[in-house]
Amino acid sequence: MMLHNKLLNNNLLKDGKTYDESLLWTIVFITAFSLIMVFSASIAIAQADDGNKWFFLERQMMFVAMGTIFGAIAFQFPMKWWKVVTPYVLGISLLLLLLVLFPGVGREVNGAKRWIPLGPVNIQPSEIFKLATVLYIASFVTRREEVLGNLRKGLLPVAGIMAVGLALIMFEPDFGSFMMVAATAVLMLFLGGMPIKWFLSTLVLGAALTTTLILAAPYRLKRVSGFLDPWADPYGKGYQLTHSLLAFGRGEWFGVGLGGSIEKQFYLPEAHTDFIMAVVAEEFGFVGMLALIMVYVWIVWRAFSIGMRAKSLEQYFSAAVAKGIGVWIGIQSFFNIGVNLGLLPTKGLTLPLMSYGGSAVIVTLVGVALLLRIDWENRRLMRGYKL
Repeated sequence: MMLHNKLLNNNLLKDGKTYDESLLWTIVFITAFSLIMVFSASIAIAQADDGNKWFFLERQMMFVAMGTIFGAIAFQFPMKWWKVVTPYVLGISLLLLLLVLFPGVGREVNGAKRWIPLGPVNIQPSEIFKLATVLYIASFVTRREEVLGNLRKGLLPVAGIMAVGLALIMFEPDFGSFMMVAATAVLMLFLGGMPIKWFLSTLVLGAALTTTLILAAPYRLKRVSGFLDPWADPYGKGYQLTHSLLAFGRGEWFGVGLGGSIEKQFYLPEAHTDFIMAVVAEEFGFVGMLALIMVYVWIVWRAFSIGMRAKSLEQYFSAAVAKGIGVWIGIQSFFNIGVNLGLLPTKGLTLPLMSYGGSAVIVTLVGVALLLRIDWENRRLMRGYKL
């Protein structure tokens, strides 16, 4: 490990750069590609709704612009400042999760209250809570490392706070975000030093809770049964997955070409949000889908590399945040792609930096900005500057 860190640091000094250009340009590429794919996947439904085929593209461009602005602002603040304000970020996210449940505040869509209307955008508190979770767990594992293995002093306090947020998410309900946040928190605790016995115990309890939540809601059980055999009811509970699989099948190796998707023509629901990967696969084929997956692998790998470098520089909070952002993007990408491929039951999670959406795009770009900030601080420290 010491040799690995030394090689990382030597390479950092030799490249002469003040920021991670490869990561920045990867984010620029995937964000630009998302605009192309959101337009391609949404043009039919936008044209049918109000005759404006540019509707979703225009809004996605606005979200990307807002995310870029907020990300640029977030980048200006040092990570030690982010550690100080973490309790406030967590408190605000919990308050928003509570407010969205109030009548007249939260906007209800398809029986779920997940959005708070605010001007041209709808705030989705669960997306903000994802970033708050990364910051909070990172702060916790660096402040209380000595008691992380203690059930009463270490795990119970953090479990209690996370349980409040997760419970509020389930009241919306938003099972996908519930799974996403829970998995991110547990993996971050494990990476932060949670004893293996507590990690395994948490996995067992999590599996039991997940099974209970699925059995308690008929529509979730219906999704699972549809996932297990979508072709048994292709016009009912298996409709969305079968059309996703048809999109993958039509794409074959190299796809039918940009704009050539048939499934996005009112066959595949949520083509521009949850199932945008199916449209990518249909239009660019297996090769295009694999290239996009490798982009996510690269982002996650860079996040963990930046985290390792921060740890070698004794920037433990920054290290935990970087790894947490990698876990967050990695898990959500895995869940979304798994759902599109029929490997996981439908969860309603977007593909990071690709799917149409306001809060998700903005918050993810802020998270990436923090990752770039951590890398920038690493490089400053290696050159002898003080933070």
